Amino acid sequence: MKIIIGGIQHETNTFSNVKTTVEAFELRGWDLGNTLIEKNRGIRNFIGGMVDKAEELELEIFPTFAVTATPSGIITTDTYEALKNALMGGVRQATDVDAVVLSLHGAGVAENTEDLEGSLLEEVRVAVGEDTPIIVTLDLHANMTPKMVDIADAILGNHLYPHTDSYEIGAEAVVLATEIVEEKVKPTMYLEQLPIMIPTSTTNLSPASDVNQLCYQWEDKEGVIDCTFYHGFPYTNISHLGVAVLVTTNNDPELAKQVANDVSSFIEEKKHEFIVEQPSPKEGIALALAHEGRPVVINETSDNPGAGTPADGTYLLREMLAANLTDACFGFMYDPEVAKIAAEAGVGATVEVSLGGKTDDLHGEPIQLSAYVKAVTDGKFVQSSDMGKGELVNLGTSVRLQCNGVDIIVCSVKTQTLDDEVFLLHGIDIQQFKIVALKSSQHFRAGFEPISSKIITVDSPGLSTMDFTSFDYSNLKMEIFPLN
Repeated sequence: MKIIIGGIQHETNTFSNVKTTVEAFELRGWDLGNTLIEKNRGIRNFIGGMVDKAEELELEIFPTFAVTATPSGIITTDTYEALKNALMGGVRQATDVDAVVLSLHGAGVAENTEDLEGSLLEEVRVAVGEDTPIIVTLDLHANMTPKMVDIADAILGNHLYPHTDSYEIGAEAVVLATEIVEEKVKPTMYLEQLPIMIPTSTTNLSPASDVNQLCYQWEDKEGVIDCTFYHGFPYTNISHLGVAVLVTTNNDPELAKQVANDVSSFIEEKKHEFIVEQPSPKEGIALALAHEGRPVVINETSDNPGAGTPADGTYLLREMLAANLTDACFGFMYDPEVAKIAAEAGVGATVEVSLGGKTDDLHGEPIQLSAYVKAVTDGKFVQSSDMGKGELVNLGTSVRLQCNGVDIIVCSVKTQTLDDEVFLLHGIDIQQFKIVALKSSQHFRAGFEPISSKIITVDSPGLSTMDFTSFDYSNLKMEIFPLN
């Protein structure tokens, strides 16, 4: 059996002023052909699961193209065309293919299409024909569209947030592809879209965990292949936006509809539980200091690079510097200019810099800082969290600055902090610190929950704030909770 494997992943925050270009994707690798296999084998992501399972089953893999970029603003038309051409160039070269297995995201938006995944699937379907099964994996934060469901033969998504199950979902997609080709199953999907938006909500806790439990109960029923609660990606101005439930059965459309309706009704009942007002940075610091244990992790959810923010927001760091802390660290700020200045000055120097606040006016003003340079690194480490465990991370020139009792890591590439490797790289053992601050909404939990005494989420103005009323959703075609 021969299968195509490929993938394009981007979570697009259309409210960002930073457009996404080819260079943004190339920064993390433009992987063509066998590079796709070599780079992902053994890595805990969707494509890693696909490759490992296909090799375990001794399937012939035809690798096409795989790429991802840190979430950011709308994808330019030229970039979309380059992505499409790279993927389709590989797909069209494949011959005698039995199935196509793709890793997409579900929240991609380009200047010429608000449904990047649906548009790509349309191209793939034309190329491979109606009889070749297309199996897709999507991120839990996909904004599902009927077009995706109409074109694909089967779609599987994360159940967990943090997405520590991506590897398993990728492997499941390959197994499902073989079962479809061997005519053991005939997937039938039913999509229920709800007029609900929810903030980033970990499945480690209620209410999202409650919804997942119901999905799992249905998946235990005979004939139900998959039941996934898609949270949607709220930071995008498109018409198809919000929560969805996608159910896949073995050739039983009525059962699929029944399950989707049941889970959707449950979400509707619990929708108010998802809306939680978080403390401000100043309030969060006070709560951390009042807690007896250590370390206390404070995550700045409003400037989460994993949701397309600039990663140079200063609200939390400014409050930390003003609080006269004695054992706190911040990992990390994105500011290549400051990283360069400090690196050139060298360890032991004192630098005068303007830190952060350089991308826009929303995430806070730059901080004028006089800081001691404690460490300079190349920003390279291997991910240890189950969120992509084994991946090589390169944050470029990075430094550790010390000021007002706070150790501040500054890096040259933006991404959210998923584990303590960036701290260790700069000589920081977070267990020795009272407060550990980072930029992420929920994915950090995979790496930090096991080693932290308490987690405090703080909110402030930003492109990933939990206050949806700060955004202008001008393209919605219906009323949606909690906006209306």
